[in-house]
Amino acid sequence: MITGIRPLLRGSTYAGALFAYGGALLSLPLLPFAMLPALAWPSAPEGVRIAVVLLLWAALIGATGLARGTRRALIAGARRLLGLPLPDPASAAGADRWRTPLWLLLHVALGWAGALVSGVLFLMALVLPGGWLGGEAELSLSGRSVRAAGGWQSWVVALGCLLLAAVGCALVAGALRWLAPRLLGPSSAERLALAAERERKLAERNRLAHELHDSIGHTLTATTIQAAVAGEVLSADPGAARAALRSIEESSRAALEDLDYVLGALREEKAGTAPARTLADLPELLDRLRHAGAVVEPELSGDWAQLRGTPSRAAYRILQEGLTNALRHGAGGPIEVRVAVGPDGLELGVANRTGTGADAGAGAPTGPGAFPTSGHGLPGLAERVRLLHGEIEAGPDGPRQWRLTARLPA
Repeated sequence: MITGIRPLLRGSTYAGALFAYGGALLSLPLLPFAMLPALAWPSAPEGVRIAVVLLLWAALIGATGLARGTRRALIAGARRLLGLPLPDPASAAGADRWRTPLWLLLHVALGWAGALVSGVLFLMALVLPGGWLGGEAELSLSGRSVRAAGGWQSWVVALGCLLLAAVGCALVAGALRWLAPRLLGPSSAERLALAAERERKLAERNRLAHELHDSIGHTLTATTIQAAVAGEVLSADPGAARAALRSIEESSRAALEDLDYVLGALREEKAGTAPARTLADLPELLDRLRHAGAVVEPELSGDWAQLRGTPSRAAYRILQEGLTNALRHGAGGPIEVRVAVGPDGLELGVANRTGTGADAGAGAPTGPGAFPTSGHGLPGLAERVRLLHGEIEAGPDGPRQWRLTARLPA
C-alpha cells in the first residue's frame, strides 16, 4: 500500500496543490453564467436549482477545453508546476479532444475539493489551540464522543488538522500528477503521429548522411588525385594542368551545393532545393574522372539519359560511390562502367583492377592512390538499393578484379 502511495507524493507537493487550487479559482468567472437560469427560475426547488447550476457550470468548464490553445496552455502549466515531461500536442490531437474537457472537469473538481477540505482543516488548526475564538472540536465514533475544548488536547487536534491538510494537498497534487499523463499526454493516435514523425526525421537524416558521404567522399578523392596530376604536369603540359584545376573547381562547387543543402536541413533551416544529381549528369562525372587521370570505359545502353525520379538519382549515387572506390582502391588500368536501361529495370556496374595479395579480394586499398576509408560506403549503397527493392552485389571478380553490380526495378 505504501508503494502505491509513493508515486502520488513525488515531485513538488505544494506546486501541485497550487496548480489544483489555481484551476479551481480560474473556474469562478464561469459561475455567474451558470447561475443565470437558476435565477430566472425562482419557483424551482432549491435542490433542483443547485443541480442545474452545477451541471451548467461543468458544461461551461468542459466547453473551455474545446477552445484552440487550451490544451497547449494546460500542458505548459502541468510541466512547470507538476514537473511532468509532457510533449507538445501532436497534429492528431483533434481525434481525442474530449480528453481536454475531462481533464478540466477533474482538475476543477479536485481543486475545489482539496481547497475546501484543506481550508477547513487549516482554519480549525488556527482557532482550536487554547480555545481561541471559542473554538471546540468534537469527534464522535459509535456513540462515543471526545471533545477538545482547551489545553494540550486542542493543540494535538490542531497539529492533526495541519497534518491532514498537508496530506490533502499531497493527495490532490498526486492525483493530478497521475491523471496528467493520461489526459494531457499523447493518446494512441498522437503516439503514432509522434512515432511517424520521428521515423520520418530519422529516415531524412539517414538519407542526408548518405548524400553527404557520397558527394563529399567522391569530391575529396577526385580533387586530391586531380591536384596531384596538375602538380606533375604543370611544367610539361600546362593545358592538362589547367583542365585538372577546372575540374577541381567544378567538383568542389557541386560538393559545396550538396553541403549547404545538408547543413541547412540538419539545422532545420529553410534550405534550398536539394541538388538533383541524376544519370543525366553521368557524362560530367566521367569527365572529372578522366581529368584525374583515370581511364574510363563506359558501356551505356537504353534511354538512360531520359530516366528521371528516384531511380535515376539513386543510380547516379551508386555509380558515384563505385567510381570513388575504384579511384581509391584501384591498381591502375581502365575502369569499366555499365548502365543498361530495360523495360524491367536498370542495371549498373563498375569494375576495376585491384592489387595482388591477401587484401585484394576485399577491395582493400592496395593501389598507389589508395586512401583511408570509413567503411560506410558499401553498407550505405546496400541500404539505398534495399529501400528501392533492388539487388546489389560487390566483391572480387577474378584474381585481380573488383566488381560492383546493382539492379533497380523500373
